[in-house]
Amino acid sequence: MTAPTLTHLPESDFLLSPLTGWTRAHWEATADRLLDGLAPYATPGLAQYRLSGPPSHSGPWSDGLEGFARSFLLAAFRIAGANGRVGPALVERYAAGLAAGTDPHHPEHWPPIADRSQPMVEAASVAVALHESRAWLWDHLDDSVRARVVDWLGGFVGADVNDSNWRLFQVITEEFLASVGAPHSRAEIDAGLARLDDWYRGGGWYTDGDGRKFDYYNAWALHLYPVLWARIAGPRADAGTVARHRARLSEFLTAHQHFFGTDGAPVHQGRSLTYRFATTAPLWAGALADATPLPPGRTRRLASGALKHFAERGVPDERGLLTLGWYRPFVPVTQRYSGPASPYWASKAFLGLLLPEDHPVWTATEEPGPVDTADTTLALPAPGWLLHSTAADGIVRLVNHGSDRLPPPPATADDSPHYAKLAYSSATAPDTPAGPDNHIALLAPDGTPSQRGRIRPLAAEGRTARSRQDGGIDTVSVVRGPWEIRVHRVDAPPGTPVREGGWAVADDAAPPVADTGPGRALARRADGLTSALVALHGWGDAAGTVVRAVDANACGRHSATPVLDGAGPLLVTLVVLGRDAPHTGAAATVEADGTVEVRFPDGTRERVTAGPASPPGPVPGGRS
Repeated sequence: MTAPTLTHLPESDFLLSPLTGWTRAHWEATADRLLDGLAPYATPGLAQYRLSGPPSHSGPWSDGLEGFARSFLLAAFRIAGANGRVGPALVERYAAGLAAGTDPHHPEHWPPIADRSQPMVEAASVAVALHESRAWLWDHLDDSVRARVVDWLGGFVGADVNDSNWRLFQVITEEFLASVGAPHSRAEIDAGLARLDDWYRGGGWYTDGDGRKFDYYNAWALHLYPVLWARIAGPRADAGTVARHRARLSEFLTAHQHFFGTDGAPVHQGRSLTYRFATTAPLWAGALADATPLPPGRTRRLASGALKHFAERGVPDERGLLTLGWYRPFVPVTQRYSGPASPYWASKAFLGLLLPEDHPVWTATEEPGPVDTADTTLALPAPGWLLHSTAADGIVRLVNHGSDRLPPPPATADDSPHYAKLAYSSATAPDTPAGPDNHIALLAPDGTPSQRGRIRPLAAEGRTARSRQDGGIDTVSVVRGPWEIRVHRVDAPPGTPVREGGWAVADDAAPPVADTGPGRALARRADGLTSALVALHGWGDAAGTVVRAVDANACGRHSATPVLDGAGPLLVTLVVLGRDAPHTGAAATVEADGTVEVRFPDGTRERVTAGPASPPGPVPGGRS
């Protein structure tokens, strides 16, 4: 894609920020650009923002509230971060919207907060924004407007809430009500915080509700809202609870810092990816709550890197708007609840503006992130993930042996391409709604591939992770540098056809180049990003293929995936994603007891036990 002209931004400062060139002024300018871009879409009374595009399942009325609430969060951070030294029109704009939106007789009034309704989500943003901008907005509202705001937010008290991160929306909203002396339920606040404890799985990781639901909701919800709650609650907050949340956030950030590539791109995994740079919110939250293990220069480098990454790829667009997509508009990254203004949850990325200008996160010289300086492997046993990144190309890869976002048994659901793949990265996206990339499947007689289904994690330690999936396939992944070797034990009738895909690489300019041969397939983008798949054992000598798609990938219009087809009880594959990464010289030897010795292209050897997987149980974790 053609790089946009970023004329609204100040000059880069490579003395203070030698890696990104971005400073606090860039964040402020981007916030202003986003707020200005929304202004033409405000309703006359400024209570809603009605952007064009397909409505969410909640409908346009709720979507209009969403536009107000999520941009109000951004405005509040901008106003408070400048100590009110912003144009008075910004404060007046949101004061007017609050007055109109909470007036049940106004034509732009907001939908009520009802059981399990989308306004619950937006109420939390309104509550946070009111708290953070209190001195410049809430304190100056007419008493009648404040009373109406309290009445509207009060719809949360006693309401039925989805048993997920939504419990924290109730915690936030009712804590704000407590802060202004309004009716609230302390029991509901405490119950929401206790439910968060139920979902904690260790190592800094929560599941978003029951099941194995690990994704960026850890970043922009489950760790973020406890910090915001403590700011609202002040002395009302239990000190032990606050300390527990801070310790978990700090531990989470030791891993989260590894999720950003050298170019600033976050690993592309999970739902709600249209929130984009909201992935940086916990970095700022750690600094805000004094709960971060990261040096301040690294915090800013990671956050600014992500914001700059999207800016250089047309986000926001030429109108100053955030669209439903990743780079360009791309509806397949959305969900039923996504409306035209949903992307403005990205406002959470601007939390750092609440830190004063002289805070070290703004004044310290940028420091490299983990991927900038060395190859790294990081096992995360709680979500069942294995990260491996390479400094030479700046890519972070996530091997997935634990997050499927399926409801707890016995309920079932179809695979999601953002959870069911064997791997994700900072340089690629899965073909959506479904493709062969990073998936191994049994093929039905009509060619229909099996789904991965429920992932049963078995281990994530050192350089190895393993799991069992529905359909009788056990997989062990061993990683080194840009390489992953997968060892699959297939429990299926002899001769059952099996298909495995490598990484999907995508480009807007032109289709990736394909190169295939006996037991191998490769797809290469014009800039050199290459996905290769090489048969090491059990696949036979059939030539690999490259499966192409158009308009199926968030990273580019033209995508291509290398694929192998074969059959056998034991299959071993080399999977490569990188630039200039060798894909020859790998091998696998199967011993009599079923142990597999694998050799990576650099000559490194590992021994893998490829027998039938044992029942799931506690899994160890480690880091190398």
